[in-house]
Amino acid sequence: MLQVENLNKSYKNGFNIYPVLTDVSLKVNQGEFVAVMGPSGSGKTTLLNCISCFIPYDSGTIRLGGRVISDLSEKGLSKVRNEKLGFIFQDFMLLDGLTVKENVCLPQIIAKKPIVEMEEKASMLCSLFGISQIMEKYPAEISGGEKQRTAVARSLMNDPYVILADEPTGNLDSKSCKAVIDAFLQAKNQAGATIFMVTHDSYAASFCDRVIVLKDGCIHQELTRASTRRAFMDELLNTLRILGGDIDDNE
Repeated sequence: MLQVENLNKSYKNGFNIYPVLTDVSLKVNQGEFVAVMGPSGSGKTTLLNCISCFIPYDSGTIRLGGRVISDLSEKGLSKVRNEKLGFIFQDFMLLDGLTVKENVCLPQIIAKKPIVEMEEKASMLCSLFGISQIMEKYPAEISGGEKQRTAVARSLMNDPYVILADEPTGNLDSKSCKAVIDAFLQAKNQAGATIFMVTHDSYAASFCDRVIVLKDGCIHQELTRASTRRAFMDELLNTLRILGGDIDDNE
């Protein structure tokens, strides 16, 4: 579904070159929930931005649904971002002047889909994520967890190949964090969604099928959940302690 091969990214400052990602290769299969973790400065967000082609990279190949996307024109990339990728950001990125239902509809509004069909799908997704009762409210009137569940529903409107989530629980309290993770698990289990999440939160990552650990721009380790969620979280915490990385356990 998503394949990254030998990805390299560096930044230049005058005559100095600073490598951020070095020969990163990974694969996310259909229906997987995969997280990327690592210490601050390990390249997590840069990797996500390269995958979405929001920033250019030096070399490597990124395939989405078997198609190389890095060679597309800006118009082609915009179409892929709207129709084949779903995005969930730490600050929700909801439009304050639109209701919850209108925010959920937005990807299909951009794609100029029929109104009746988009409203039916938006209502179905709002029901799936338990936000039907707030569909006519505005972002300023709902909680952080409700905003993030709205963002999850919006990300699924065009049945994307992959949902890209950047620190989706970073600004949330423990209750809202659990609500967001539950929404991800619903998206995976009931809508067949594929989710690729960047996070520093070991609690959120412990619900994933796999966690890719970055260190200094390289893949240091891949961990697969083989037993209980709690045991997997302990394994993640131990790995991050050894790396000297950030630890944020919401339990």
